[in-house]
Amino acid sequence: MTYTRHTFRQISISELERLLHHMPAVAVHAENEWAQRFAQSIIRQSKRRRWQPSQKQLNVMRSLVSDLFAHGDNSGGDIELIED
Repeated sequence: MTYTRHTFRQISISELERLLHHMPAVAVHAENEWAQRFAQSIIRQSKRRRWQPSQKQLNVMRSLVSDLFAHGDNSGGDIELIED
């Protein structure tokens, strides 16, 4: 676990990386404009050195990524097998 400025808040580096990995997909596929803008903002902020999300941002990121998968992120497309 990595500790951020506030000792009450913990997030593993791998969880943060996973959430950040999915933010571009959220920015494209989110169901409302607010969520798309939020994801774009997080992407920009994450490029800052030593940036860590606030607890509120972290909760929203978790929720948006969860919603992305709950509603079926088709960004990878369906695989269609072709038989010879």
